[in-house]
Amino acid sequence: MNPEFAGSQYVIEVIYLIASALFILSLKWMSSPATARHGILAGEIGMVLAIGGTLLRHGIIDWKWIIIALVLGSGIGVPLGMVQMTAVPQRTALSHAFGALCVTLVGSAEFYLRSPDVPKFMMSVLSMEVILGGLTFTGSLMAAGKLQEVLPQRPITFKGQNLVNFLLFAAAVGSAVYLVQHPGAKELFPFVVGISLVIGVLLVIPIGGADMPTVISLLNSYAGLSAAAMGFVLNSKLLIIAGALDGSSGFILSVIMSKAMNRSFTNVLFGAFGQVQASAAAGQEAKPVRSATPEEAAAILSAANKVVVVPGYGMAVAQAQHKVRELYDVLTKKGVDVRFAIHPVAGRMPGHMNVLLAEADIPYDRLIEMDEINGDFPQTDVALIIGANDVTNPAARTDQASPIFGMPILDVDKAHTVMVIKRGMSPGFAGIDNPLYYLDRTLMLFGDAKQFVGGIVKELGGH
Repeated sequence: MNPEFAGSQYVIEVIYLIASALFILSLKWMSSPATARHGILAGEIGMVLAIGGTLLRHGIIDWKWIIIALVLGSGIGVPLGMVQMTAVPQRTALSHAFGALCVTLVGSAEFYLRSPDVPKFMMSVLSMEVILGGLTFTGSLMAAGKLQEVLPQRPITFKGQNLVNFLLFAAAVGSAVYLVQHPGAKELFPFVVGISLVIGVLLVIPIGGADMPTVISLLNSYAGLSAAAMGFVLNSKLLIIAGALDGSSGFILSVIMSKAMNRSFTNVLFGAFGQVQASAAAGQEAKPVRSATPEEAAAILSAANKVVVVPGYGMAVAQAQHKVRELYDVLTKKGVDVRFAIHPVAGRMPGHMNVLLAEADIPYDRLIEMDEINGDFPQTDVALIIGANDVTNPAARTDQASPIFGMPILDVDKAHTVMVIKRGMSPGFAGIDNPLYYLDRTLMLFGDAKQFVGGIVKELGGH
């Protein structure tokens, strides 16, 4: 072997090893809000090293196309990375789609380059790569469309849908098995890719908006597993490690999301949860509610000793997190104990509320998880709910007919006073009316969250 070539290979392997270690550390650090920024930086450095190590390889034939791809990718990636916080869930879904498309295209190219001399193991892994990549690509596009509301958020179903999905998946796997035995059957490969793309669409359209956090994490898992399969095809240890980390973490997160809703994977994927219950909602809207002004809300908060703020997607839409920080500051100066209750599936992606509050520099030790804070609500003077709906719905405990029955919720209805900042009385993302709004201890604070919180801060003597 050429000594110069051997030396460069050694450098590349060392770079890949460092990048792999950084990916592992990144995942570890991102498990805590206090170290999340370090985790993101480690992941970014690891990715730069991984790309740099790949560019050092001797197999590069034409740098022109690589430079064009880098420029185009940067031109698309920079604007995508600068979206508002409310658009991060759909931006995440698009990232999964782009990664899965890459995997599918690379797998297709490798098949046609190697066919008909593809070893059985390699063909098996390659088939898994394109099936997972194809369904993740279109599934992620459907998820992004639902989150952006260019597609209906409610489940789109038809009779026999689950059977159709099963038969399509069986056809894709059966075709892949045939290709393993007969890799020269090139005409069958486009069928495997095409049917995988269709499966991705049909898997996501029957899932309602309330399940999007779980869907996002599950698609993340699929994308990681397809990337790991691509690592076997390309003989890249780094891809195998990175894909396995991505796939396993996405799966674990999906399990956490499902437990947070007290539902199984099969119920999430095939239950068509999220259908708007128009008749029930219409019946509830006739009930009387008590409302309050910013002046009245400020007086109640000023007299409280313990306040728990419950953030939700409405806070994200209104971009109210910085005003919430001002409210936290002014109440803390008055001696009020203010904490934030975080539900695992609040918002439209895992950790959405943590990210928003961290952006406003709210202290990490003030962010309390659901299981830890629920026991404190009976001793809480005021539970201030800002744009959260389904994660505070008592129907999950009391109404066996409700689709969310059994889902763990934040026990805000046990606080002495409940104040809900909301634009109107429309149901939450799950399309289910919330009986919390009609309790005697509940005050509805109607209006834009940012403006209403700002009004409270002003009344309390803040800016």
